[in-house]
Amino acid sequence: MRLEESGEMYLEAIHVLSRKNGYVRSVDVAEYRGYSKPSVSRAVGLLKNGGFITVDHDGAIHLTDEGRAVAEKIYERHSVLSQFLISLGVDERVALDDACKMEHDISDESFEAIKKYNESKK
Repeated sequence: MRLEESGEMYLEAIHVLSRKNGYVRSVDVAEYRGYSKPSVSRAVGLLKNGGFITVDHDGAIHLTDEGRAVAEKIYERHSVLSQFLISLGVDERVALDDACKMEHDISDESFEAIKKYNESKK
C-alpha cells in the first residue's frame, strides 16, 4: 500500500507520541494533530488494513516494523529540514511549518545532500 502524505503524518504523530508517552490512543493523535476523532478513526482503520499499525484490545496503537520505518524516515526528514532552515536564518515557526511540507516530497538524493551538508557544519 502506497501511503499518501496524510498517512505519513499520522505515522509520524504516532511515533512522536509513543516516544513521548509510551502509549498512544486515537484520541491522543486527534489532540496532537488537531484532527477530528472521526478522521483519526478512519485513518487508523486504513493504516491498520495497510499493515502499518496494530491496535490492541485496550485501544493502544502500535507501529508495525513497516509503519515504524516510514515514521522514522519522516521524523528524521522533519528534524533535519527544520534544522537546516533554521541554520539559514528562517524563523523557527516558519521553518517547522515548511519542513512539514517539504518532508513528504523531497527526493532521497536531495535529502541526503542536505543531511550531509548539515553534518559537515557541526
